[in-house]
Amino acid sequence: MIRNYLKIARRNLLKNKMNTAINIIGLSIGMACCILIVMYVVDERSYDRYWPNGERIYRVALERKYPDRVAKYAIIPDSYASVLKRDIPGVEEVVRLFTLTRNAPAVFKYQGRVFEESNVLAADSTFFEVFQTALIRGNPDQVLNRPNTVVLTQQTARRLFGKANPVGKVIELVQGPKLEVTGVCADLPPNIHFTFDFLLSTVAQPNAAQPENFISFSATTYLRLKPEVQPKTVQAQFPTLVEKYAAGQVQRNFGVSYKEYLKAGSGYFYFLQPLRGIHLNSHLEDELGSNGSQTLVTIFSLIAMFVLLIAAINFMNLATARSAERAREVGIRKSLGSTKSQLAMQFLTESVLLSLFSFGIAVLLVAGLLPYFNDLAGKELSLSFLAGWRLPAFLLLAGGIGLLAGSYPAGVLAAFEPIKVLKGKFSATRQGYLLRNGLVVFQFAISVALIVCTLVVFRQMHYIQTKELGFNKEAVITIQGAGFLNKNTRAFKEEASQLAGVKQVGGTSSTPDAQNFFGITFRRPAETETVTGRAMVIDDEYLASMGMTMLTGRSFSRDFNDSLSVILNEEAVRELGLTDPIGKQVKSPDTFGAAQAELTYTVVGVVKNFHFASLHQRITPLFILHDKVFNGFNNQIVMRFSAPNPQAAITQTEALWKRYLPDQPFHYSFLDTDWNRLYQSEQVSERIFSLFSLLAIFIACMGLLGLVIYVIQQRVKEIGIRKVLGASVTSIVALLSKDFLKLVLIAILIATPVAWYAMSRWLADFAYKIELEWWIFALAGALAVGIALLTVSFQAIKAALMNPLESLRSE
Repeated sequence: MIRNYLKIARRNLLKNKMNTAINIIGLSIGMACCILIVMYVVDERSYDRYWPNGERIYRVALERKYPDRVAKYAIIPDSYASVLKRDIPGVEEVVRLFTLTRNAPAVFKYQGRVFEESNVLAADSTFFEVFQTALIRGNPDQVLNRPNTVVLTQQTARRLFGKANPVGKVIELVQGPKLEVTGVCADLPPNIHFTFDFLLSTVAQPNAAQPENFISFSATTYLRLKPEVQPKTVQAQFPTLVEKYAAGQVQRNFGVSYKEYLKAGSGYFYFLQPLRGIHLNSHLEDELGSNGSQTLVTIFSLIAMFVLLIAAINFMNLATARSAERAREVGIRKSLGSTKSQLAMQFLTESVLLSLFSFGIAVLLVAGLLPYFNDLAGKELSLSFLAGWRLPAFLLLAGGIGLLAGSYPAGVLAAFEPIKVLKGKFSATRQGYLLRNGLVVFQFAISVALIVCTLVVFRQMHYIQTKELGFNKEAVITIQGAGFLNKNTRAFKEEASQLAGVKQVGGTSSTPDAQNFFGITFRRPAETETVTGRAMVIDDEYLASMGMTMLTGRSFSRDFNDSLSVILNEEAVRELGLTDPIGKQVKSPDTFGAAQAELTYTVVGVVKNFHFASLHQRITPLFILHDKVFNGFNNQIVMRFSAPNPQAAITQTEALWKRYLPDQPFHYSFLDTDWNRLYQSEQVSERIFSLFSLLAIFIACMGLLGLVIYVIQQRVKEIGIRKVLGASVTSIVALLSKDFLKLVLIAILIATPVAWYAMSRWLADFAYKIELEWWIFALAGALAVGIALLTVSFQAIKAALMNPLESLRSE
């Protein structure tokens, strides 16, 4: 019986080639989209599943409250690590991580060979107890318990030492200590929220002074809780811990009691983040890496479901539309003894067979498109994802889609009464007509919503890229590792500024694309209320090199002693309440090692607000200090070029760099590229929205095309009669198009509020964003109408141009 079902199904599918082709193309593209998105979603949701006991590991994060704003950080004061385990019974172990390559790669030397490494962390000796990854060489309890030791990953050890045993070998950190290799750990998978190639020990030398710090935050800190201990229980003890250890430092630094500090609206509030939720749900300042987005994962999951649903709707629509053509077949089969269940099984076999065949094509499409999709989404996915249980699961899904898509047509066709259909009294039911129209509306509502989402994401990205930032990011490079120049910093900058094509050269501790603006607190001399904001250190030329605007006062200059001068941005002036800021004095408890309890600064200038963080965050108070505070030390050097093609000037700069630092690699990047990298997640959204919107519209139009062809075939004699009676081609095209365009217009009305709500939620993540203007929705609707009209009119014009003698010959 099954063999007979398959044989008849194959014949019917081959007989209706156009119908079959439309269904296979739609289903195969829909399934391919679904597979790709499922691969992406599964990869995103798999982060940090690698670690044993990961469900018991939590990161301690900080919500830092200021009187008029809140900032959240992934780092906390480093001294809490020692007291968390001691004072909170539920904490089993604690480990801190510090990144050493946030601003520039670390430079190492081994046997005369110099090499850069951009993935370097430092960790406490408890690292391998909390994060239990396999050690290939070395004892996990001992590899990080001495100063100046390092653990390498297996791949790094092989790259540096070949097959030789690296344990005991010494690698020199250029302008740093010599490091002994004490262990080799297994390579880490890509789906964890932090990775490393070098893991250095944080253990200090025995005579190194380590003052306690419970206010300034620098350490990414993780806890492993004891079994059965609830994170809420541990988190509830944090306020007591803060009051016990941080209150004294608050009193010393800010001159107020901790209770007064809290009453003024400031405070430190710590909370726990589950390790396995960090990648998708954490978007704090000073993250160890770029995280994903739970919102995107949800949106892409919905897109996968909808695209697949659109393809299934095509099958259902075309099958119900053609029910009249198969009515006589059903009548004959029933008169010869076929039961309703046998007929239903026949039609379901056809739909499942078509769905499984489409799945095979979908797998081939995925294999061909995977490299492009990886580039699109920034992933390293492979077809091995379908190995094991997943392939049978997808086959079951494909079979289920076939059953779902074929269930209604099978039920309708199998229920035909043989006497009526054999007498020719059968006509399509009103229920079937309404169902087809409803499904067409649903398809195009999804398509219109995706078009709106694509337009909004595109507009927001364009806004981000073209918004006035308060500085000029074009034709500027940032040279990392400038701190290695030490006393030669000024000489290097002066020589670099004389190179052909170089317009200006400046030095800084931070650039707008980086998350290394340190915290600092200021107050007016006669007041106790403080303003905490961000700070950066610059030289005399930095503001001009970046094209920043001084609103009043002056920039730093060699003509003045600016070691205790400060430049404020507009937001800092506002929060300090300064009406005429130039010449005013402000005090800061952050003394950078100076002997005084507070340092007094003179305001010499006000710079126009500029974005020193992504547009997700509002501009906060910024205090700009002179690099004399750190003896002329600059982490980074910025160079602005006058030439349109700066490559020659960059080559000359590299030669100059090699003259000053022959062992230090020259590492630079373009500022505009670094800035755009802040929006990597949004760029992925834009590309994926665009791709899947096009595919959804294409699949919907394929189904619409099939319906149009069927309707025209049913009305071919009517068209012939109308032409004989003098109807024009335009009137016939309008007649055939209007019913379908009505459905598209209804879809636009349904999709508009849904898309508005979804995009309002998405834009809420940006402090600076576009408005959802009416024309975006009008344009999306016009595009949908235009695409539908193009699909319908092509076949309608073809029918209208047909010779009426052909269609009326049988009459």
